[in-house]
Amino acid sequence: MSKKMMGDLMQQAQKMQAEMGRIQEESKKKTVEAAAGGGMVVVTANGGMEIISIKIEKDVVNPDDIDMLQDLITAACNEALRRAQQLVSDDMGKVTGGLNIPGMGNLFG
Repeated sequence: MSKKMMGDLMQQAQKMQAEMGRIQEESKKKTVEAAAGGGMVVVTANGGMEIISIKIEKDVVNPDDIDMLQDLITAACNEALRRAQQLVSDDMGKVTGGLNIPGMGNLFG
């Protein structure tokens, strides 16, 4: 591979890395919602893999069945984070053209 080709490749990689960084920052501003228990628990997460809010309907709060509420919260959080990860993955796919670039597959762990 010639030095020019190597230089061009490095320049393209740097541009892609900068674009991916920009998309990551934009993704942090996007949110997704997930619900459990027929909407009794709704969790909102962002593309930065942060839980933004949790809404719990009064009807699901039963002091005699805390386990059910905990399960609903866990399920809604997990689904919200899965959707947030998919959102970021979809956005990144626009930059990489769907290529599986080693080390870039899961940027959030």
